[in-house]
Amino acid sequence: MSDMKETIEQRLARAMADLETTTAGVAEAEAELSRASCTIRSLDRSVEVTVSAQGDLTDLRFLEGKYRTMPAGQLAASVLEATQEARAVMARQVMEAFEPFTRPHDSVPELPGVNIDWNKIFGPGVLDGPSGGDRHTSSRRLLDEIHEDQED
Repeated sequence: MSDMKETIEQRLARAMADLETTTAGVAEAEAELSRASCTIRSLDRSVEVTVSAQGDLTDLRFLEGKYRTMPAGQLAASVLEATQEARAVMARQVMEAFEPFTRPHDSVPELPGVNIDWNKIFGPGVLDGPSGGDRHTSSRRLLDEIHEDQED
């Protein structure tokens, strides 16, 4: 009977150690991501945007004076296209940082990893952003929609 009690105590100790390691790892990943950002240029190279790990737009630069000769709808489409791409890239970086915590624990296989609803965190469509498909097609469709709205 004492062998079984020791085994349970040992397993509990391993589970607690795993929990502490996971907690420290999550804190480290959060700290790293708090400093992370992603900068992307639009396909037409007219704008450059930077987003934070939370997907917030933190910087917007208009490059080489191209914006001066662009129709407003085209410039808006370039800003949106680059922002969507940067958010999608940053979302994948966040997912990669937290992926190790989604796996079951080695020492206690009964203890599953964290189940994360990425769509709830990033919102619908972020992970299916321009890089998830054909970036040029998405940008062209957005530009077409903006031009259609201006005609109304």
